[in-house]
Amino acid sequence: MTLAPTITERLTRARGDLRMGVPVVLSGGGRAALVVAVEALTAERLVALRALGVAELALTARRAETLKARAYDGDLARIMVPLEADVAWLRALADPADDLRMPMKGPLRSVREGPADLHRAAVGLAKSAHLLPAAVLVPVPNGLALAAELGLTFLTLDAVAPALLLLSPLHEVTSARLPMVASDAGRVHIFRPEDGGDEHYAIEIGQPDRNAPVLARLHSACFTGDVLGSLKCDCGPQLRAALAQMGAEGAGVLLYLNQEGRGIGLANKMRAYSLQDQGFDTVEANHRLGFEDDERDFRIGADILRRMGFSTVRLLTNNPKKLAMMETCGLQVVERVPLHVGQTAQNAGYLATKAAKSGHLL
Repeated sequence: MTLAPTITERLTRARGDLRMGVPVVLSGGGRAALVVAVEALTAERLVALRALGVAELALTARRAETLKARAYDGDLARIMVPLEADVAWLRALADPADDLRMPMKGPLRSVREGPADLHRAAVGLAKSAHLLPAAVLVPVPNGLALAAELGLTFLTLDAVAPALLLLSPLHEVTSARLPMVASDAGRVHIFRPEDGGDEHYAIEIGQPDRNAPVLARLHSACFTGDVLGSLKCDCGPQLRAALAQMGAEGAGVLLYLNQEGRGIGLANKMRAYSLQDQGFDTVEANHRLGFEDDERDFRIGADILRRMGFSTVRLLTNNPKKLAMMETCGLQVVERVPLHVGQTAQNAGYLATKAAKSGHLL
């Protein structure tokens, strides 16, 4: 192994750059482009980008649908950025906050010629950085030389594309005993991914038998529900009910996965909440932001359970997608244990949408 950063480490560096508004260079297929996330783009950097070439805006097909822009590439749209367009114009296309107040943002000219692989990787990087899934790209003739000259992170497409789809290996960092309300016999395990991303936690109740099906729950972090007691969702009650049931049975594992807002991050989740205040349901809000219904990766939970020595589970969930993912990842689900708690007048519509559009068994 050399001292040079691996593709995983360079991807992590690129995500940090994008969050700060620093360009990265993507290269592949004999082409290269400077990439900046729209959310963090400044007026000064936009001027500097334009000095190098013609800018294009990459958006997901979900966001393009709201904007009535043509997504010729299937999963994304490439929009020509007019010379007179400023940062405010770009952000208005990326962020749906003012869609109802200013519905007309066009005419938008979509690009249909040439490959869209660099644009697709750019949007994937923005998503993985928990930014709005929108990026400005400017083609450059020699990406490697420009990256070296400006000290920018350089990524090749053949390395980035598969790396974005891979699950970063997880390693247990430490564990310690933790008496809890649910059980005096509790232990918290901390798992850290190699890519420098968010850590995930396994809360072990009692001493579950590794040779028997374990009562388990994959619980995605919900700051508003778990910590603030939000009435807009049922997450907090589900967390506490799952731990209580494990305590009552004397054994179980709750995986607390840091995938806030169904994997889009807390800032984007708050953007979705703002859209819900405008009358959109939870799925429509995600789509208007440019995300899919659910961006979580349940492979993380399966990997942690396997690393802890479990192969069969009794899964506490109302979400059939979790069952399918566990089976796909080699864990046998012997029973789905329903978790019907936390219904309120404030979240009735939210729960109805989860059942109707996301298939939750409520």
